[in-house]
Amino acid sequence: MAAAVQLAARVKRREGVRVTVVNAQERFTERMRLHMTATGQRLAELRVPELLAGTGARFVRGWVTAVDADAKTVRIDDDRVLRYDTLVYGLGGFADTSAAPGAEDHAYTLSGAQDAEALADRLARLGGGTVVVAGSGLTGIESAAEIAERHPRPSVVLLGRAEPGAAMNPKATSYLRAALDRLGVQVRAGVEVVKVLPDAVELAGGENIVADAILWTSGTRVSPPAAAAGLAVDERGRIVTDATLRSVSHPEVYAIGDAAAIRQGYGIMHGTCQGGMPTGVHAALSIDRVLRGKQPKPFRFGYYHTPVSLGRGDAVVQFTRPDDSPRRICPTGRTAVRYKETVTASPWPTYGRMKKVPASGAFWPRGGRFTRVRGDE
Repeated sequence: MAAAVQLAARVKRREGVRVTVVNAQERFTERMRLHMTATGQRLAELRVPELLAGTGARFVRGWVTAVDADAKTVRIDDDRVLRYDTLVYGLGGFADTSAAPGAEDHAYTLSGAQDAEALADRLARLGGGTVVVAGSGLTGIESAAEIAERHPRPSVVLLGRAEPGAAMNPKATSYLRAALDRLGVQVRAGVEVVKVLPDAVELAGGENIVADAILWTSGTRVSPPAAAAGLAVDERGRIVTDATLRSVSHPEVYAIGDAAAIRQGYGIMHGTCQGGMPTGVHAALSIDRVLRGKQPKPFRFGYYHTPVSLGRGDAVVQFTRPDDSPRRICPTGRTAVRYKETVTASPWPTYGRMKKVPASGAFWPRGGRFTRVRGDE
């Protein structure tokens, strides 16, 4: 959305340039709120065509089923074909249920709104029992806290290889763990789920944990069309980009968000909202520069925070250095709740501002020495 709105706003008065947005549904999915959807909370109805109104961009609803990078075409729902001169590839990631046998068949995920709604329906029908959340990363933490708060009768068990909040500083980690304890979440760190059964998960070593509902949050993978199209991808299927976010094998393709393997001085970026939106804006700026006969500039981005909700009334925010390592500053409690909500609610109004003032979306931390890659200008 950041790429589409930014580019459409910049080229809408330019003859011979048309922006087409393809998405599987008209509703805009607030991925950072899917743990809320999964517990039955109603979210705002945000519509992509409504946002694009007035930009000149065309909206096409449908699933992207294939990309032909040599013929420069995108196939939609296996029955329509769109041609392009420039492609912005932003097909997001989804839960990697291939990591454990049975996860695909027996576990719920938060890959999209429909998946989250299916879990919400299951939780609403539980009178007790046990809910297992497999994966102790940020999605697992937020989901476990939300489920425990909204559905206090079932026991909630959070499983993962790492301690929840392990990447934060000790103060933030301690606060997070205390919040999970207060909510009654049972944490089992240092364990690995090796199999998912209809009514249990099996851990390495043979132990079984009985479960009435299982949420799988252990890792993500990317959509397969990029690799199938012959685009250069990394071991996770992400499109490998140059410094300007163009595919190294097909420079007319720009890759953004968690669909891209984008190298910075600290390594490959990981998929988050705070990095995803700037990649979209930068791709739009690069395309605009090329249309004006100029060379695109290198992309630079430094992380600055990790906000984590712990139910509706609690949160912790870990401020970070540009390479995502933790700083000492970590607001907690109501202050962190307000900060987290401001961040979570920011994309939609940001898109609206970009429609009127495109330059308003072109500001983000560049990261200084942390993000500088040898050879960049």
